[in-house]
Amino acid sequence: MSAVQKIKVLCVDDSALIRSLMTEIINGQPDMTVVATAPDPLVARELIKQHNPDVLTLDVEMPRMDGLDFLEKLMRLRPMPVVMVSSLTERGNEITLRALELGAVDFVTKPKVGIRDGMLDYSEKLADKIRAAARARVRQAAPVQHAAAHAAHAPVGAAPLFNNPLLSTEKLIIVGASTGGTEAIREVLVPLPPDAPAVLIAQHMPPGFTKSFAQRLNGLCRITVKEAEHGERVLPGHAYIAPGHAHLLLARSGANYIAHLSDDPPVNRHRPSVDVLFRSAAQHAGKNAVGVILTGMGRDGAAGLLDMKKAGAYTLAQDEASCIVFGMPREAIALGAADEIASLPEMSRRVMARLSSMGDRVQRV
Repeated sequence: MSAVQKIKVLCVDDSALIRSLMTEIINGQPDMTVVATAPDPLVARELIKQHNPDVLTLDVEMPRMDGLDFLEKLMRLRPMPVVMVSSLTERGNEITLRALELGAVDFVTKPKVGIRDGMLDYSEKLADKIRAAARARVRQAAPVQHAAAHAAHAPVGAAPLFNNPLLSTEKLIIVGASTGGTEAIREVLVPLPPDAPAVLIAQHMPPGFTKSFAQRLNGLCRITVKEAEHGERVLPGHAYIAPGHAHLLLARSGANYIAHLSDDPPVNRHRPSVDVLFRSAAQHAGKNAVGVILTGMGRDGAAGLLDMKKAGAYTLAQDEASCIVFGMPREAIALGAADEIASLPEMSRRVMARLSSMGDRVQRV
């Protein structure tokens, strides 16, 4: 896209008020413009043919044809970058996560009509997500494999990853992601065996969605996946996802690792921040951790991954070809923070191979 060419956006929402507000926000940005709006997917279908937009913003629930049905057809027949617009409800959360599985690049919550407080922050987030979507690699949805499918393909009598479950508690997998990260995280977690080390995850996601995200992953994985709680012990065979309202940090209490939540100000404009999690892992886990930075826009996590590497952790970055947005991994690679660059399909295997090579013996931090 040339420097003078604006990102063309088509907004699809059954609310005229939301369409008007989204148009005002988008047209207020110097590098994007709303080429058309549609009250439902059937109208949108014709407008896509007419305007050939770069990005579609799509309401989750609409009359005539809901957003999921339309998205599924769109990704099959004419794949394009889609940012879902979701309400903060349990049903809205579930539908949004399904939309990400189907190929949507990202999502935003609906703007709060009539409330000016926070509108500037919302406008910046929406614009950032549209910019990221315009640069994203759009892929058709991959089939979602459940834990049973992976267990069925495991070798009969396969040895556990670690021989001593007590010592394996000290090994950790630390993961950070942003745009495209929900599906990337799923692809990393689902193959992990039940005896895998604990996983701590910072994914840029607003409050309300992280619990649904964790519950959805928990139904797919052989490890237990949950939203992190302040002060809980970090256990092997578990993955802990940072809540959308707080930073997640690794802390120690005697011989145990503890999850610590903080409402400190955003770092790199994000809370949870990947840098915050990575730096805490560098401080408290050192050589006993493996750090992984996945797809996402911006630079959050790059400096923290370098801190982990300097502290003795083994670090991996997702490669450009498999990223939805090659931002955070690119920044980490440019800093020299990555020991290894791996494709997403290989990431889980590479992490487990590295952990196996570390052996059962805990290395003193």
